[in-house]
Amino acid sequence: MMNPEQRRMLHKLVVHDMAVQSLQRDFAVIENLKMSKVYMPILEQLLKAITNDYYNLKRVLAKDKIKIVKWEKVSEYFSDLTITTAGNDEVMRYANQALKTQVEELLISHQNK
Repeated sequence: MMNPEQRRMLHKLVVHDMAVQSLQRDFAVIENLKMSKVYMPILEQLLKAITNDYYNLKRVLAKDKIKIVKWEKVSEYFSDLTITTAGNDEVMRYANQALKTQVEELLISHQNK
């Protein structure tokens, strides 16, 4: 069973994970733009910062024996996340649109730093 702080950190990990995946997909698209030399350093810096935060969160949760096992898309609107903890496995349901919004907010906040 996870305590509220661990749940908060797990949620941050999920948002950071999705942000890293999004940036990696966007990387391939931006490489093909005419102005890629302008955009690539910005994207690389953002990806590096988000990835660093992601691994730090993952390390902290790993100390508590918490890790993400599997993502499963339930429908167009929801995804299930299977998590292992020291005591048992848990399944958490996330709204896809809410996660997308939180990823956008994370990227904007990192960009403004």
